[in-house]
Amino acid sequence: MPDEFVNVRYMVDDVEAAVDFYTRHLGFTLLSSAAPAFADVTRGRLRLLLSGPASSAGGPMPDGRVPGPGGWNRIHLVVPDLAAEVARLRAAGLAFRNDVVTGPGGRQILLEDPSGNPVELFQPAAA
Repeated sequence: MPDEFVNVRYMVDDVEAAVDFYTRHLGFTLLSSAAPAFADVTRGRLRLLLSGPASSAGGPMPDGRVPGPGGWNRIHLVVPDLAAEVARLRAAGLAFRNDVVTGPGGRQILLEDPSGNPVELFQPAAA
């Protein structure tokens, strides 16, 4: 399994809420769960490790800092119709950090998971 997936770890406040968010709204599949400490979900070759405060990854660093959710690093999911995805997710009551931004490569928006971790939804510009 080491080369089968690209692995990304997100710190989350509630593992079960995170699993529900990613599987219900973004098409991920539950791979394993040791909730409330940890679960991992997959979408294609992406394996998202969801680590709660009780996980080994949630322990304090030697200087006392404690890992937590949020920040600006994010997973990037390509979608065929950004407007439709945004409408669907807003109708489900989900939170966004911004409005759609258009750049030379396409259009994007930042969705937040239940712990405040960003998920970039991106529609490439037409070729």
